[in-house]
Amino acid sequence: MTARFTPAALLFDFDGVLVESESAGNRHVADWLTQAGHPTTADDAMTHFMGLSGAGFIAAIEHHIGAPLPEGFAAAREIENERALREGVGEVAGAIAFVRALPPGLPRAIVSSSTVAWIDAHLRHIGLREAFGAHLYSGKEHVARGKPHPDLYLHGAAALGIPIEACAIIEDSPIGVTGAAKTGAFVIGLCAGEHCAVDHAQRLTDLGADAIATDFTQVAELLGFSLK
Repeated sequence: MTARFTPAALLFDFDGVLVESESAGNRHVADWLTQAGHPTTADDAMTHFMGLSGAGFIAAIEHHIGAPLPEGFAAAREIENERALREGVGEVAGAIAFVRALPPGLPRAIVSSSTVAWIDAHLRHIGLREAFGAHLYSGKEHVARGKPHPDLYLHGAAALGIPIEACAIIEDSPIGVTGAAKTGAFVIGLCAGEHCAVDHAQRLTDLGADAIATDFTQVAELLGFSLK
């Protein structure tokens, strides 16, 4: 942790911040690519693909394997996504308690590379849907340029009616921190998810995170309130 910051609003990334979908999704990608003849570990996937979506996600995979994406990948991902939507994904440790402990009047939004339907479904699975109201924003649906561009964070802050410089952003991925650090907001690099390797905190610091938190208790302390 470093200096504390009292935010006028909070912007949350979603996958890997509130739910453990980064670790589950990247394990699935790694297993599928390996079976398709492109040996890939879960660590490889989380290093190279984490936080990406759409064309950027596909480009990163093709760069990693040095070949066009194998046929059948999109269908396999759709099947896996449907399973995850149906069955749900667990919370990142402490996420539910943290959101429920937020000051009631503190504006907050989700700013994620995932679709609104994905965010909505998984918030319902973990019982946090009402905590965010209408403020679910997708890099695929609400802005022309997703992460690592800063546009989605700026969109979320504008929708809340709060200057971005008065916001704190909670991000877990290198792609996310790269975009968030361009905004002027206070950026917390969260290393609480199962996908965070030993060097994850240093990676996020090097990319511009203003503070690092290894759990949500530390996030609360950075933002000046207690979970007790």
